[in-house]
Amino acid sequence: MHNDVNPSDPNTIPKFVDKLQKPKIARPRYNSSFPNADYHELQMKEAKHRFHKDFPQSNIWGYDGLCPGPTIEATKDKTTCVKYNNRLPIKHFLPVDYTLHSVSDSQEVRTVVHLHGANVDWESDGNPESWYSKDFIHTGPKFKREVHEYTNHQPGTTMWYHDHTMGLTRLNVYAGLAGFYLLRDTSEDRLQLPCGNYEIPLMIQDRSFNEDGSIFYPDAPPFPVPVHPSITPGFVGNTITVNGKVWPYFSVEPRKYRFRLLNASNRRGYVLSLSNEQPLIQIGTDGGFLTAPLAINSVELLPAERTDIIIDFSNLECQEITLVNTDTEFPGEHTSVVLQFKVDLPLKDEDTSKIPERLAESMDLHAHHAHIKRDLPLSVSSDSFGRPMLLLNDRMFHEPITEKPSLDSIEIWNIINATPFPHPIHVHLVQFQILERRPFNVELYQKEGKLEFTGDPQPPRDYERGWKDTVKTDAGMVTKIIMHWKDHVGYYMWHCHFLEHEDHDMMRPILVIKDVHPVQQPHADEGHTSDSSKGTTTLPINPQDTTIPTNNHKKPVVPHDSHATTKQSKYLQYQSANQNKPPSKKRKK
Repeated sequence: MHNDVNPSDPNTIPKFVDKLQKPKIARPRYNSSFPNADYHELQMKEAKHRFHKDFPQSNIWGYDGLCPGPTIEATKDKTTCVKYNNRLPIKHFLPVDYTLHSVSDSQEVRTVVHLHGANVDWESDGNPESWYSKDFIHTGPKFKREVHEYTNHQPGTTMWYHDHTMGLTRLNVYAGLAGFYLLRDTSEDRLQLPCGNYEIPLMIQDRSFNEDGSIFYPDAPPFPVPVHPSITPGFVGNTITVNGKVWPYFSVEPRKYRFRLLNASNRRGYVLSLSNEQPLIQIGTDGGFLTAPLAINSVELLPAERTDIIIDFSNLECQEITLVNTDTEFPGEHTSVVLQFKVDLPLKDEDTSKIPERLAESMDLHAHHAHIKRDLPLSVSSDSFGRPMLLLNDRMFHEPITEKPSLDSIEIWNIINATPFPHPIHVHLVQFQILERRPFNVELYQKEGKLEFTGDPQPPRDYERGWKDTVKTDAGMVTKIIMHWKDHVGYYMWHCHFLEHEDHDMMRPILVIKDVHPVQQPHADEGHTSDSSKGTTTLPINPQDTTIPTNNHKKPVVPHDSHATTKQSKYLQYQSANQNKPPSKKRKK
């Protein structure tokens, strides 16, 4: 370790001096209670981790004490069972806000694991109210089982497992509770993609550190609040870690590699590209393979989004290429670089991997098959302490469930973003497709609840045309997605995947129910029929319409008075505030 390296100051931290680590693979073991399943037990525990060779070791929480946790490899249609044992201390080492939902009257350290992207029974989905304390002594109101059962009835894809505890997700994930879950199917071998040592999952997270190398997380927002510790509207770190290392390098052979990229950050988005301007070959998104490979110059990933790409280093011997970040929301000299590839290894064997012309068959959903359309606003309110709070469908988490899709139905959701910035919206259980985004008159919507479009529909971006479970909903836009609710009934979630937003009530329950309404398409001449109490209509919006009434019986929470302006300005103040910089002295515990 060098004495002139200050972990709290990125200007002093050398880049590309730590070798990228490929996460350890979890090995299943036999369990007589689950004889036909791959069975795993992972221990959530406190451990020491070195993020950079010139840092002291840092305290982390990890699955099996690792950061990231071990990668679970699973096979399509073969059940995987995982018991996530809570072996964590009874006190958190990051600042807990006791005013958040379920935090004040529950155990300080609680956990539950969500397999993000999984088609899974709700009891194994990681409902935020299915939390449990150490050794399952205390459990949340929706806790049902100690062993999660993943049936893997879905196409092969890149998923990830992470903490999903009510009111604590932002802290637990930032502390290290995240890992990859790679679901494989028979098409991978047939496609002859790069594999083995040439297939690398990359978990990208931003972090800040105190001078002593401990992880820094703020205990208050950048504006005065009457609560301490208090949740912040969001947190971005001043360093970038990949697979638990700060600005690592990766030595490669001159051949093709497959990279599974995941943005596991709390708040930061990335726009990733190569410094030599070589295209990335995208082969998959959140939900699995594209129908055909696509050459893209860059890919944007908001928190929880994944992309599956191939980079061909064949003609780049002895070169160094940097994976760069050109995101403009939180620009910075140091956070503009992520990882360096060094093409300095000899080619071991002939590269027989391929970039196939065709990857997967198209299974698109069609808007004319949808029976239910929901208009779902994203809006700004304030909590009982006067802090700005973001909401879904104008409701807090604990209010009665309003999204109740019927089993085996197709729905269209129009997500109406009336807030000043984008949000990554994640819907549990399903993989959906993005139909379009369309700008609207935000001021008219806030005043009168009328949705007036101000421009033409915009198609999905080139890198998001596959199956998705998380979507960027741009400010001032209606983002239209289509999904098929199938295989499972029960309690699921939809929420913003900015983790500070999620923990502060930007999350709502979903109840998938059986055969409550017909799913056949009504005759077109029946026109719109609405149920204002549910915010639904039976037909999608005519794309030629420019003004339609919203279907919510409430007006949007974002009002037009000076209070609303104050709420939004506090969030905008956060957007421009320097949240990256930790204090010169370590926060007192």
